[in-house]
Amino acid sequence: MHSSIYSPEEDSYLMSEILKKKIPVFLKENSDLRFLEIGAGSGINLETAFNSGIKKENIFSCDINKEAVKHCVSLGFDCIYSDLFSKINGKSDIIIFNPPYLPEDKAEPKDFRISTTGGKKGSEVIIKFLKSAKKYLNKKGGIFLLTSSLTPKINFKNLGYNSKILKTKKLFFEELSVWELELI
Repeated sequence: MHSSIYSPEEDSYLMSEILKKKIPVFLKENSDLRFLEIGAGSGINLETAFNSGIKKENIFSCDINKEAVKHCVSLGFDCIYSDLFSKINGKSDIIIFNPPYLPEDKAEPKDFRISTTGGKKGSEVIIKFLKSAKKYLNKKGGIFLLTSSLTPKINFKNLGYNSKILKTKKLFFEELSVWELELI
């Protein structure tokens, strides 16, 4: 894998663990489920979606990193270059996003920041994602979003979503949370 592609870490594995439990529940309701990952990175969660029973032709993804796009395409997935939803068409039943969520750190190398930095405070990319996601989510669909205790708290209700934390994981310097969001 190319060194500029975000390698799976605790956050990616936590999201994968949640998807393995939640995708079968969604598939019971809709066997023709459409899955979209924003920021596919290494493709770990595209593999999880496929291995959990979603048809490969219903798995879509994008990344702002052209190397990640090439990598996911080489794994056999439909992945395009897009900044969040800028080149995405249609609606999905599940949208997942393991976003860059860390506050800006000027000491971090620039080529890593695209995968890790969510803006000056750390939540700007997430808020931009949530404002757009509504247009791309089917009515009974769900969004699975990862956040960190290092990210400022987000008022999901004000952005039009009901939310619940599915799982948290404490690391030595932060706590990761995977949220399930649905339209209000």
